[in-house]
Amino acid sequence: MKFDMGSTTLSDLGRSTVGSTDDLGTLIRWLIQAAEPLEGKFNGAGKTTFDQFKLHADEITHDLNSALNAILGGQSGMDTAFGTGDTELGDNAHQNMGAANFDAARFGAR
Repeated sequence: MKFDMGSTTLSDLGRSTVGSTDDLGTLIRWLIQAAEPLEGKFNGAGKTTFDQFKLHADEITHDLNSALNAILGGQSGMDTAFGTGDTELGDNAHQNMGAANFDAARFGAR
């Protein structure tokens, strides 16, 4: 199996995900506004659930944003780890090349 990822993939992903926190909160508020015409049109468990959702909308938004921030933290950590690994790989290769005897590998006659 081959894993091929560009050097900026995770940082690009992180930048594109950052704005999603604000978008998520806005979408939840829009959902509540869109459902307001339904208020009073149903009873029972549906009404109770909707009322609870509306009552806890800010808490739900906070919890979802916290989860999204944790994902962003993970993306950032992976970006750092991949970047460090890439740099170390290059440094190790150059160090080993400096110690290698390339003349000994020549098979042709002099």
